[in-house]
Amino acid sequence: MVNRQKIMIVDDDENIAELISLYLTKECFDTRIVHDGESAMREFDTYAPNLVLLDLMLPGIDGYQVCRELRQRSSVPIIMLSAKGEVFDKVLGLELGADDYIIKPFDSKELVARVKAVLRRFQPDKSQAAKSTGKIVEYPDLIVNQTNYSVIYKGETIDMPPKELELLYFLASSPNQVFTREQLLDHIWGYEYIGDTRTVDVHIKRLREKIKENPYWALTTVWGIGYKFEVKNV
Repeated sequence: MVNRQKIMIVDDDENIAELISLYLTKECFDTRIVHDGESAMREFDTYAPNLVLLDLMLPGIDGYQVCRELRQRSSVPIIMLSAKGEVFDKVLGLELGADDYIIKPFDSKELVARVKAVLRRFQPDKSQAAKSTGKIVEYPDLIVNQTNYSVIYKGETIDMPPKELELLYFLASSPNQVFTREQLLDHIWGYEYIGDTRTVDVHIKRLREKIKENPYWALTTVWGIGYKFEVKNV
């Protein structure tokens, strides 16, 4: 029997939560519904979901705080659900660690498609990973290993969600080559990704916060174009 992937739905609107659960159950997902932030924090550890659908407007602890705390504990993907469609709200959600942002009201097919797309991105094919060898790049103070999804910076292991690691590995694998935001979206998130280039900017910002500029290399912005992993001649 194939194990179903588990989706935790965090929404204080019971009707919306039940409707989402129905959509996902029809697609052979296992679901669990919670209606507030405190319950979400408790259930996350016991349920161990593969993905969290997180409403922002929750009683007590709001969705932003739940996202922040979950991200400190896990790299499990989080999709935010919100009636707030302003760019500021989307960017804030992404900066706190969300992997996608869906505006209410949403189409059921779009919701399911985004859930599947995020799960595909965040659960690399283990058989392919096992076949892969040498998916490691090394620089002074930095080792990025995409085979076992680990990053070592200055001798310490850095917790990093899969997409951040994949972006860092991709750039570091082609030192001094400039990539546009669109190219990075295509390579890392895939052509089916429903989002905008701001996603790349947010992930670069997160990487820079975790891995500071080094005398030998840096994640460099090429204004008007995109980004590169710059190797310096020291």
